[in-house]
Amino acid sequence: MKKLLNCYTVKLLYCYTVIFLAVSSINPVMAQDEVPAVYSNIAYDEAGKLYFQNPETGEKIYQQDTAPPFTLSQIEQSMSGSDEGLAFDFQDEAFEGHIVYGFISLKDGKYHQPVFFRKPARINKGKATVNISQLKGKYDFIGWELSGKVKLGYRIIYKDGTIVYDGKINLDGTGPFSIDTCIIEGPFVNMLTHESAVISFRTNYPVRSGVEIDGKKFRTRESTINHEIYIDKLSAATAYNYTVQCGDVEESYSFQTAPNPASRTPFTFAYASDSRAGQGGGERGIYRCNAYMMKKLIGLAMQQEAAFFQFTGDMITGYSDNVDDMRLQYVNWKRCIEPFAAYMPVYVGIGNHESVNYIFDDGSKYGILVDEFPFRTSSTESIFAEMFVNPRNGPPGEDRSKYDPDKKTRNFPTYKENVYYYTYSNVAMIVLNSDYWYAPSTDWIKHTSGNLHGYLMDNQLEWLSNTLKTFEKDNRIDHIFVTLHTPAFPNGGHIGDDMWYNGNNDYRPYVAGKPVDKGIIERRDQFLDLLVNHSTKVVAMLCGDEHNYSRMRLRQSTNIYLAEYEGFRLPVSRILWQITNGSAGAPYYSQERTPWRPAVKMFSTQYALCLFHIDGIKVTLEVLNPDTLEEIEVVELK
Repeated sequence: MKKLLNCYTVKLLYCYTVIFLAVSSINPVMAQDEVPAVYSNIAYDEAGKLYFQNPETGEKIYQQDTAPPFTLSQIEQSMSGSDEGLAFDFQDEAFEGHIVYGFISLKDGKYHQPVFFRKPARINKGKATVNISQLKGKYDFIGWELSGKVKLGYRIIYKDGTIVYDGKINLDGTGPFSIDTCIIEGPFVNMLTHESAVISFRTNYPVRSGVEIDGKKFRTRESTINHEIYIDKLSAATAYNYTVQCGDVEESYSFQTAPNPASRTPFTFAYASDSRAGQGGGERGIYRCNAYMMKKLIGLAMQQEAAFFQFTGDMITGYSDNVDDMRLQYVNWKRCIEPFAAYMPVYVGIGNHESVNYIFDDGSKYGILVDEFPFRTSSTESIFAEMFVNPRNGPPGEDRSKYDPDKKTRNFPTYKENVYYYTYSNVAMIVLNSDYWYAPSTDWIKHTSGNLHGYLMDNQLEWLSNTLKTFEKDNRIDHIFVTLHTPAFPNGGHIGDDMWYNGNNDYRPYVAGKPVDKGIIERRDQFLDLLVNHSTKVVAMLCGDEHNYSRMRLRQSTNIYLAEYEGFRLPVSRILWQITNGSAGAPYYSQERTPWRPAVKMFSTQYALCLFHIDGIKVTLEVLNPDTLEEIEVVELK
């Protein structure tokens, strides 16, 4: 039996890893306490306090440092082994509620979920004990009494009914118990190709790990808690069983590689967005995400044999100024997809609700918000890259663009793992970030500087242009899909922003206090020009943000301007579809009046999963309600 590890030891290991990751990723050019040169009117006072100075009044508005109700470190550092089983200490006497728990069997079924015991453990003054000895005899379906090995799932529920966290842990012993090495997150299949894949997961302790597949072992060189194991030399269109190994833990799953790119093998992929917490209580709001609907969506995608799932933004409620709070929200979302994403890759993109912000408290409801810095460690983009495993083939950032105030210094956030592309059979998926360097307080952007919701900045647009050119020349690719969170043509819920702003082209980003040349309508048209007039292969934009499902057809006769718009009007050489599916659980929006409303061929407020069936040159869209399994529509796009 391993030596009993107490709560202090767990905290020490966790803190050591967090500190190491933070220190190792600090930008060598920009010190942590420097304000990026791309901002304006933001500075530190002599006491080191961050403030925004209103240039119109001269008032200094200080950063608000809020305390979130829960954080990931608070939850994960709370556990220790005990004589009875598992002890929790949340270090907060006001923390009341209960913990439901139950065994997880790795031998019963494909998708491993806990079977909760009928008696919850009460959280009293921040402490609770889960008594494993109750789960003997007829309740011992994992054989822990003989093996001394326990795999436990648990759910922390706060006194107001909020489900704070779904976790899993391994215990060693029959009493007393110690915490054993455990895969507490994952595994996930990532970056799947016809000849390779990445298996990622997170452990509670730093350990060396490996993956065994087809008789070959792939191992990490160093101990870590964040594991990304690259597997290569695989055969196309082949089913593989794989076993994850760390310490004495072994868990087995499977995946199938993509077909050969030249084969044009028929397949299906799934699409949705906007699963932030919804109304109705229970799992519709597992701390900032709609777990109820997300589980139904990905479960239906698996049942429909989707090859992969693209999910583009607003996974969580977000909008937090606390990085550890954001990590907890992301972990809860990943727990929803975890049983299925061990078999099927899920690719994700950024939305506005993924924002990590500094908040300057001006007394208004939300305050004045900008993307948090230092950008390398604390921004929306860096936390997203930390929490997910996506391809790294996108542009580096907006540094060295014409608006960069200092081309020798790194001034902008990264596009790493939030702008990228991947291919599957004869399809290319291009993932964009329409909430890059996002400053949510739109009316203050001209003073703070920052980017608009829905605006694609210069370097990203140039990268998109070059990527489209590459795929135009690639004879193996027949269809291109471009996905971004914000629609070019909002239809219900976001006509005041996205790429429209009620038709007002004056809206635009500011960099270092100066406006960029192109307004939002001009930039939208530049984006559309690339998709429609400079590409023959782009089938559709896959968007979200609006909490509904809609299908819109753009063609030359579609009106996309206000009558009084005096700018250049884009010619449209062919049909392009905009598929908006923000129906993954967030509160709904109804349809509104827009110039292009006659081009909207379908609109629904039902929950929706989009299934794209690719068969050679044919593309068929099937839309199902994951809650009722009702068919919303089936339509041939190409």
